[in-house]
Amino acid sequence: MRLNPQPTPDTNAWRIHHDADAGVWIDHFDGRWLVQTRSGRFPDGVEALADGIATSIYWRPRDLDAATEPTHRWGEVITEPFQVEENGARFEIDFSAGYSPGIFLDQRENRLLVREKSRSGTKVLNAFAYTGAFSVMAALGGAETSTLDLSKTYLDWTWRNFALNRLNREDHHGCKGDAFEWLATFARQGREFDGVILDPPTFSRHKKKTFKTDRDYASLAELAAKLTKPGGWMLCCANTHKLYPGEYQRQVEEGIRAAGRNVLNLKKKPMPTEFNGDDYLKSLWVDVG
Repeated sequence: MRLNPQPTPDTNAWRIHHDADAGVWIDHFDGRWLVQTRSGRFPDGVEALADGIATSIYWRPRDLDAATEPTHRWGEVITEPFQVEENGARFEIDFSAGYSPGIFLDQRENRLLVREKSRSGTKVLNAFAYTGAFSVMAALGGAETSTLDLSKTYLDWTWRNFALNRLNREDHHGCKGDAFEWLATFARQGREFDGVILDPPTFSRHKKKTFKTDRDYASLAELAAKLTKPGGWMLCCANTHKLYPGEYQRQVEEGIRAAGRNVLNLKKKPMPTEFNGDDYLKSLWVDVG
């Protein structure tokens, strides 16, 4: 197995091994390894590979229910949440949380760009926020943030991440509920943001409505574009193999035009280099006129 090097000195959480063909993925969280496999068989040689690099190994086959937590395989038993560092920012990780332990490592470079684009006096909206990692980076850049998520559990986790980074939550906003409803409400209120982040789940259902990334992204982009200040930016992400990059870009542009806005500039952002040979995550940075 090939191991990927540490990306930066101030980052201790990254994908240390990625082999989509073999169906084996290993994420390194400050010495704790989370192994994911396509099959129900733990791969040979991982314990030997971890010796001197990792302190513990946990394993989770991907065919399990999303809420299923990984099982201990080797080394230290983790009983409490712990912290990791990414580009100098700190985040809480919890292996008992199920499918994702707190941050999606494939978004590392997008999070850094959010921090670089955020500055004092700007406002950034983070929809479908999960544990608020994008909000943390925007706040560290100086922006006033608004964080939307359907789950109080994840909003509470967001505020713990703010505290880890010595950010005052009183300077920021959190909204529990359906992101589509909040986006529509903000539009009716005439609210505007300098930056809007869209990283929705591939599929979601709330009340009688369903959202599928490969089918409904244009409507989401339209809602977000109505809230973006002229000259502001949108980060649009889609995590799906089903949606080809060209079709995804078409949906994003269609939604922005439906909002009566223009695409001033559009750039594709690839995933970090350790996610080689896999293009499931599509990311577009769009400047909106």
